[in-house]
Amino acid sequence: QQFFAGGRRWTELTVDEQRAYVMRLLDALEVTDRDKRLKVARAILYLAQGVFDECDTEGDVLHWSRHNIFLLYDMGIFTALLELLSMEIDNNQACSSAVRKPAISLADSTELRVLLSIMYLMVETIRVQTEDDQPEWRAAREAFKTELGSPLYSGEPFALLLFTMVTKFCSMNAPHFPMKKVLLLLWKTLLFTMGGFQELQEMKVRSRERLNLPPLPEDSIKVVQAMRAASPPASAMELIEQQQQQKRGRRSRRPLVKQDSLDTYNERDPFKNDDARDEEDDPEDTDSGIEGEVDPLDRDVIIQPPPPPPPLKPPTERVNFPKGLPWAPKVREKDIEHFLETSRNKFIALIFAGKGEEEVEETPAEILYVGMLPNLSQYVIALLKLLLAAAPTSKAKTDSINILADVLPEEMPITVLQSMKLGIDVNRHKEIIVKAISALLLLLLKHFKLNHIYQFEIVSQHLVFANCIPLILKFFNQNIMSYISAKNSICVLDFPHCVVHEMPELTAESLEAGDTNQFCWRNLFSCINLLRILNKLTKWKHSRTMMLVVFKSAPILKRALKVKQAMMQLYVLKLLKIQTKYLGRQWRKSNMKTMSAIYQKVRHRLNDDWAYGNDIDARPWDFQAEECALRESIERFSSRRYDRNKNGDFTPVDNCLQSVLGQRVELPEDFHYSYEMWLEREVFSQPIQWEGLLQDPKP
Repeated sequence: QQFFAGGRRWTELTVDEQRAYVMRLLDALEVTDRDKRLKVARAILYLAQGVFDECDTEGDVLHWSRHNIFLLYDMGIFTALLELLSMEIDNNQACSSAVRKPAISLADSTELRVLLSIMYLMVETIRVQTEDDQPEWRAAREAFKTELGSPLYSGEPFALLLFTMVTKFCSMNAPHFPMKKVLLLLWKTLLFTMGGFQELQEMKVRSRERLNLPPLPEDSIKVVQAMRAASPPASAMELIEQQQQQKRGRRSRRPLVKQDSLDTYNERDPFKNDDARDEEDDPEDTDSGIEGEVDPLDRDVIIQPPPPPPPLKPPTERVNFPKGLPWAPKVREKDIEHFLETSRNKFIALIFAGKGEEEVEETPAEILYVGMLPNLSQYVIALLKLLLAAAPTSKAKTDSINILADVLPEEMPITVLQSMKLGIDVNRHKEIIVKAISALLLLLLKHFKLNHIYQFEIVSQHLVFANCIPLILKFFNQNIMSYISAKNSICVLDFPHCVVHEMPELTAESLEAGDTNQFCWRNLFSCINLLRILNKLTKWKHSRTMMLVVFKSAPILKRALKVKQAMMQLYVLKLLKIQTKYLGRQWRKSNMKTMSAIYQKVRHRLNDDWAYGNDIDARPWDFQAEECALRESIERFSSRRYDRNKNGDFTPVDNCLQSVLGQRVELPEDFHYSYEMWLEREVFSQPIQWEGLLQDPKP
């Protein structure tokens, strides 16, 4: 594959010669011979990876990869690959062969992995915009984005095809599907078609302007970025060690507490300079040995984001907060609506029925939701099954799905070095799956919430009914510092480093040492995503908040505060805040440092007595009734907006008298001229035998 037209290299060809060669590859993809087709697909993958054999530096590889991918898209390669992917998905012979195999390996998914790798490179490369993009590349980006988000591929968006692969894999009908690549491609496809968090913020601002709503009090992304991490409270073991040092006459020192970064902002650290009387020794912490483990990384390091690349444009002004709280207080909209509804019903007996036609905008989120709706529960259950299988706290079971089909070789390792390398690959494989699923679920929840609140509620309820809340808590019930600092990567094997530089000899010592990074940003990203999902599922839902209490999440979440990263600490404190009113006065009294951190970092609601537990919401409730009422509202929304048989025999009847009398009925034009005659003929002149209503009906 090094030499192309006339024995010349790819980098020496003109654009027209390159296009002619791609056209020949496109024609060769249609051959019936599977081996020849795979060889052509590998040649396309080599182009998409930047013809690395002709490059001397990593920058050259990335340059040619970007150039080639836009060329491949312009020549229609993606559509051809999509047809081949559909053929592989529907290949019943391969599926039945994989089901009968006792062990699945890399060899069973070779063609699928090649196709998915090319498609992933195309989606991710075209998605990312750079300053030096050509005008035709920018036009191609918008066209590709529209194609992926529209039902142009077999009448459904491309993401639905990938969701189908996920459910087929989890139902054990296609155990050879490479799930890691499928999930990564699905995540990047949704990120491209619907937009990331920055695009979501911009969409939110535009929506508020369109509806004449006041602007947001602050940009939440900038507020969180400006936050600094706080040092966690010391554990009981560290306090004992500190007291022993004091007895020996040594200078008192708390091992895990250092001058934290909040001091640079002249803010008081909520976890600092408290004596032992306020220590948070929760009796529930003693049933796990995690709290007593002192990780060396937890001593002196505060996790800060990696240094940003040099700015391509003048830096924006820095967010300067006044001394005080970082968030503007809010009042709950539900309380305002409840007050208004009660007042209307009490004084003027007015009830809004909430029915009527509505214009539905065909946004990418709306198109995706309509496509997902018939099988939404299957998609959610499949994703959670994969998340459970990839979680580090999960134990292997005979009936669980095998997510290692695209990482295990045909022949198992026979040396210590091979075993260590495979172990690192397996752990990295699981971490990537967790990262993709957590980002995918969070993206769906945020986009559906912005598109329509009931779409968000439907997905949330499916997640709750599929035990997402205890699953996430189980994920965090581990030594979270060890997970954050895991080193399951081999830098010399990363692409494109491995194809440009000379490969050093791998030894057991070098593999055990790992990379030079002190923390695994992939795992930190996954943890933050899962915490945000848990926040979205439980916010203002008392029945789900009680699930956090029942599953004893408080000590699990408190251990997560040991990770000194501001965003992660923020979402942990949010989850602790919503359940403080249910944990009792004694818990609040013995956890004053955590209460102070909540007060300092989490947004306040003007009528939320979270710190005292005097709110009426803290009283016992029929939580099942709360979920059932939400379910009824969801079903009414789905029936009104997506039911295709509105005029059928099973259309629900409106039994509300005020609603029926308030509906506008179309009458003929001459009715107002003759309505008196109609009353005389149809009402007044007709004898009504009222006593007949009291007689028994005839048998």
